[in-house]
Amino acid sequence: MVRIAVSLIALLSMLGSAVAQTPPAPTAPPAQAAAPAKPAPKKAAKPKAPAKPAEPATSGPCGIGVIAATQDPFVVEKIGLTVFGNEYAEVPVSWGLDDVVFARVRAAAGATPVRRIAYAKGTFDAFYHPKPSLFRNEREELSTLIRQIAGNAGCERYVVVTRGEGVLPGTNLPLRGLGMFNRGIGIISYTFLYAYVGVTVFDGQTFEIRKGPALTLEGVVKHMADGFGQDPHLHKMDNALFPATATDAANNTILRDNMRDFLTERLDKILPPYFAP
Repeated sequence: MVRIAVSLIALLSMLGSAVAQTPPAPTAPPAQAAAPAKPAPKKAAKPKAPAKPAEPATSGPCGIGVIAATQDPFVVEKIGLTVFGNEYAEVPVSWGLDDVVFARVRAAAGATPVRRIAYAKGTFDAFYHPKPSLFRNEREELSTLIRQIAGNAGCERYVVVTRGEGVLPGTNLPLRGLGMFNRGIGIISYTFLYAYVGVTVFDGQTFEIRKGPALTLEGVVKHMADGFGQDPHLHKMDNALFPATATDAANNTILRDNMRDFLTERLDKILPPYFAP
């Protein structure tokens, strides 16, 4: 009996030890949380197209039709001590001089509707470079030309700005249109821009030339005051700005800006009397 009891105790002891060493059943790993959905990419906003610059009106009421005809040639002249040292050249430039003309007429016109009248390249060639004639009628030529350019525009009147002509003070040398000259030799020389423009107003129905602003004592005195000490058509420049060759002027931005500014100054003095009430 004692042996049986001892054997049972030993067997129970071995079973308990085996149970204690049995590893626990594996548990399932926790479910992974679902990855958050990526937000849909936003479409880039399309850049807005830049606003187009305002263009001159081509329809609607037309109080004033503007025909700007300086045509952008820039004259470069070298005036020597004698006529044998003189040089003259007309340089084609793209300086927007007729754009300046239109802008200043529009400014002078105030609230009056203004329209720029376009014309084909070369339209004024015969007017500026006429065939030799003893009996040329420049006013009649210009009137016929403006009638053709205006066509059916139907403006009440037309303001035409053309290249004018003057004379170098103290000489009989002509200065035409817009340009510059250098006179003298070396350090004994001087350089000027010049601006000679003509303003002519035409009746929109008959195309007859209207009378210009009436001369008044006040206007004469103001003109004398403006020109005191220097011809108002001239603007002094540094000799260093006179181009080595005439064609160099076309790419000179300093000359361009000075010419545009000087033309603006001249037009702002010439135009207002044409629009006075």
